[in-house]
Amino acid sequence: MDTILIITIAVVVFALVFDFINGFHDTANAIATAVSTKALKPRHAILMAAVLNFVGALWSTGVAKTLTKDIVDPFTLKNGSVVILAALLAAIIWNLVTWYYGIPSSSSHALIGSVAGAAIASAGFGVLHYSGFIKIIMALIISPLLAFGVGFVIYSFFKVVFKNSNLTKTNRNFRFLQILTAALQAFSHGTNDAQKAMGIITMALISAGLQTGTDIQHWVQVACATAMGLGTAVGGWRIIKTVGGNIMKIRPANGVAADLSSALIIFGATHIHLPVSTTHVVSSSILGVGSSHRVKGVKWTTAQRMVVTWVITLPISALIAAASYFILNLFL
Repeated sequence: MDTILIITIAVVVFALVFDFINGFHDTANAIATAVSTKALKPRHAILMAAVLNFVGALWSTGVAKTLTKDIVDPFTLKNGSVVILAALLAAIIWNLVTWYYGIPSSSSHALIGSVAGAAIASAGFGVLHYSGFIKIIMALIISPLLAFGVGFVIYSFFKVVFKNSNLTKTNRNFRFLQILTAALQAFSHGTNDAQKAMGIITMALISAGLQTGTDIQHWVQVACATAMGLGTAVGGWRIIKTVGGNIMKIRPANGVAADLSSALIIFGATHIHLPVSTTHVVSSSILGVGSSHRVKGVKWTTAQRMVVTWVITLPISALIAAASYFILNLFL
């Protein structure tokens, strides 16, 4: 069998593995607040998230097309199949390391950093499409800031509207509403995160000469949606604990505000075809809500640890990808 074809098959397999890991790595994004307030039992929450992640992944392909063409040109990328395989391996390694230690790092940062690192290792810094790459990086930076602000505003609104309401009744109503907002959150996660692997597979198909355009093939969309849905069904309890309880003590109203604000940001990004980190967006929404509720109630040491991980993910994943590229070149 042709070496390029073997590598392309490996890329498809590892891209689906990445999506599967992304599913259980980022399960917490959709359901941590609902589980922590007991609005949903963990098993029911994970099942709901898995189904809606799958449905959301089939919703559109705009983000996938952005990843396919805006970081590097897959049609001219030198040794493109090996570059993409190295990037996937690096992103998977970093995701597993951060999952093991319960750190809610960004799968998006890991993948984008890995693609850039492997491409630079192959053809130098000039290979990057700087306008598209910077646009993606700006979306990754700005989206958590927006999520923080929107979370702060939404919860501040809740405080004014419900300040004289009966606490028990209000909590019960918000707990019911949390089921809907968690569902919305899971769906929005699928619309953005699953598309990243779709874009990577499409890049591999183009590099191998198996595709001539940037459209996402239907089988790629279904395969990635299935992988993410299955991964979500496995669950990521370590990160659920961090997001659901180690940032702040979450109550039903907090959870609704956080879910609403993060879902709005993710839907907005998907609408304009930009990848964002759902991990960063959800965590920042919770921080914004917590700051509005009571600044001292936020566990800022956990937030600081998360921010450090956010900052180092891009360069570390890029370095791992570059090393992976050189190692793969020794054997391929």
